[in-house]
Amino acid sequence: MPTVRISGLEIGYRAAGEGPPLLLLHGAASDGRDWRPQLEGLAEDLTVVAWDEPGAGGSSDPPAAFGLDSFAHVLADFIAALDLAPAHVGGLSWGGVLALELYRLHPESVGTLILADTYAGWKGSLPAEEVEARISGVRRALDVPPGEFVAHVPGLFADQPQPDVVAEMERIMADVRPDSMRRTMELVAECDLSDLLPRISVPTLLIWGDQDARSPVEVVGRKFQDAVPGAELALIPGAGHLSNLEQPAHFNRAVRDFCRAHPLSR
Repeated sequence: MPTVRISGLEIGYRAAGEGPPLLLLHGAASDGRDWRPQLEGLAEDLTVVAWDEPGAGGSSDPPAAFGLDSFAHVLADFIAALDLAPAHVGGLSWGGVLALELYRLHPESVGTLILADTYAGWKGSLPAEEVEARISGVRRALDVPPGEFVAHVPGLFADQPQPDVVAEMERIMADVRPDSMRRTMELVAECDLSDLLPRISVPTLLIWGDQDARSPVEVVGRKFQDAVPGAELALIPGAGHLSNLEQPAHFNRAVRDFCRAHPLSR
């Protein structure tokens, strides 16, 4: 895996393909392996780059005081180091929160936004009692052996998940670093970026699994659609919270069509 040094941190990433840059930001308790179907399926049209954020995968652990803004600053420097700006920037779940923070602090890095099964932060998208329940749930999950983490995070998959997808996420989440996960949970729990949504001025694609139980489309996705000017919403049938893994053909088609319709100015 190639790496680049940013602000004293080694940042690992995966890259494939040629064409306009598509930068993909993974969810919590995960790493760039989340995006295997996109690295494989979109490389004919795009330069697909999936980073491992600080504290995940092949990247260094960040300092203890690393905040959401710190993640966004490192991400902007990563984009500059790889000469990706402006990029199509896509994020899944927590990765979508980070994409929003990147846009807030470094809009010059972002050509379009692709926000999948995400939130405006838990505080910005969910009732307070649900946020507390999720914090408690993640804390319990971090107490189990790493290989059992997936089973203790409810609502990740569609009603009848594909065994190979579950197995893939089990392998990825077995490598979660508890301290990093706790930090991520705290950041997403206290984050509220809902006031940013009406101020987004780049083309935005929203992708939601129609069976997403963690970020339900009728609770969260429709609010994004109403708030973000001109946002397009693509519903992925038969997919839960990990729509890019569960239904990659549908997911990739939506991303490919959107990127073709909104070429980057570089």
